Amino acid sequence: MRKAWLIPMVAVLVEAAVSGVEPAPKKPAARKPAARKAAPVPRANPEQRAAVEAQMADAVDLGIQNAAAMVPFYEMLYRRQQQGTAEPLRVLQFGDSHSASDDWPGELRLRFQQKFGDGGAGFVQAGRPFAGFRRLEVKGTMSRGWKPEGLLAREGDGLYGLGGVSLATERAGETVTLEAAGETLEIFFLRQPGGGAFVVEDNGEALETVRTEGDAGPGYYSKELAAGGHHLTLRTLEALPVRVFGWVLEKRGGMTWETLGINGAQMDVMLGWDEQLWKSHVERRNPALVVLAYGTNEARRSDWSYDGYRSALAQVVKRIRAAAPAASILMVGPPDQGVRSRRGVSPHQGVDQVLAAQRDAAMETGCAFWNLRAAMGGRGSMKQWVQAGLAQGDYVHLTSPGYRLVGDSLYELIMGQYGVFVTVRRQLLGTNENGPATKTH
Repeated sequence: MRKAWLIPMVAVLVEAAVSGVEPAPKKPAARKPAARKAAPVPRANPEQRAAVEAQMADAVDLGIQNAAAMVPFYEMLYRRQQQGTAEPLRVLQFGDSHSASDDWPGELRLRFQQKFGDGGAGFVQAGRPFAGFRRLEVKGTMSRGWKPEGLLAREGDGLYGLGGVSLATERAGETVTLEAAGETLEIFFLRQPGGGAFVVEDNGEALETVRTEGDAGPGYYSKELAAGGHHLTLRTLEALPVRVFGWVLEKRGGMTWETLGINGAQMDVMLGWDEQLWKSHVERRNPALVVLAYGTNEARRSDWSYDGYRSALAQVVKRIRAAAPAASILMVGPPDQGVRSRRGVSPHQGVDQVLAAQRDAAMETGCAFWNLRAAMGGRGSMKQWVQAGLAQGDYVHLTSPGYRLVGDSLYELIMGQYGVFVTVRRQLLGTNENGPATKTH
């Protein structure tokens, strides 16, 4: 049941929030993707960098549109600070290459864990499922006999799991490894008729043999571990099919910020993932916040349409709500893009279209929305970011310092609005740091 204090607090937060979304036509015509060409990265201009950093600091004032949608997440943060629990508070970030590099999710992970406690890595995809895959705080490997399934595939069985990618093999002796710290281990794998077995090892010592044969569906292996660092190995034992999705390694309490990006991804790729398997995985992770950070690749899609994209966004949100009804959902609009030609660099018009559809879909489905392009400085700002050394010469992707700047800006924005939430909550409920306030007469 919705608590009484939520309604006035939501009103306060909504009044405080500023959209930061630039006007865009409702149903613009789709544009053909612009060709990508290699371009030299100009030497970083210190003055431009200082200007960009100042812009991002000021962008905190732009706020998150429909900030009331973040209230469930803020309430969980508040309770975590006041009470603490043995289970981490989890954030899942889905997205394209901007997320997959783990630079700005990694910065958010670092900042939130410094404040609310280190919950560990959380879910990490098995092995190295695609070129450029990384998680900054862990190390993973895989042997050559594994075949990635999923990624950007529009055809297939859809059994790709939480992050949209799995590893499959039918050979004995194939391995995946993970090096990270934690106290609880979980492995997500596929149960299937005729499935083979694998052994799990920790620091060279065999823990258990896991058999995957059974009715088709999600499989989970769980184990309590000693606190500290672990070198985990999964090794197949038979020439029978085995498919694994990833590891979960967590600590007691704290927070996780789990990166689930795929290079080249568009948001509707999630609709091709088996819904029941994915739902089981999301339910297992029980996130407090789900971040959807797409739009760069959609902006270059020749068959893009406003109505089709908005409808796909609504379907994705519906799936998330079915799997994680208590979670807040934050859509992050794409960064600015530049199109290079003989005349120079001009803004990519497709970003206008995508931002309009994302904003409208977020408002219609009760999600929060952050306009990253507006925070960067608006339409055409990518050129300044390149000159500042904070974006790459393709005028599409940021550099690692640029992504970390984005992460810091979003952290400050979230924590600023969280501060408003805490103030209003205490005023409405009459609580303080030690619990219910005592009234004197």
